[in-house]
Amino acid sequence: MNHRITTTGLLLACAFALTSCSSSDDKTDAEPKPKPSAAEPTQKQKDDAVRSAGLPPKPDAAEQAKLIRALQAAAPNVVRYEDRAVDASRNQCMAINGKAKRLNWLASQRFTYKDVMTTEGQGAKINEALRATGFCEV
Repeated sequence: MNHRITTTGLLLACAFALTSCSSSDDKTDAEPKPKPSAAEPTQKQKDDAVRSAGLPPKPDAAEQAKLIRALQAAAPNVVRYEDRAVDASRNQCMAINGKAKRLNWLASQRFTYKDVMTTEGQGAKINEALRATGFCEV
């Protein structure tokens, strides 16, 4: 009887080994195909999304000069780094257009960089300048 159990076990082990070594001609073993990704948005779609978020486009040279003059009148130090001032202005416009709370404080934070410190009072003047120039209109 002990001999039968050993033979049966051996036969089961061989059967299992044979089934696990099947050929790989099946289509199911092929590498999975990558799923097609969603279509990339067009530049127009990106621009529309940016506008709907309230972010004005980067200004051209004439618009930038007008913006810098207005910011300089509001808070002279913030234009020490013009590129940063333009970026801060665009971001502040998003807050203005989105009707964010504490706009003066936000402006004071956005226009404080490196060695430039901006107060909330100056932030209020910056917000007035951004509105007066029409820079935030998208």
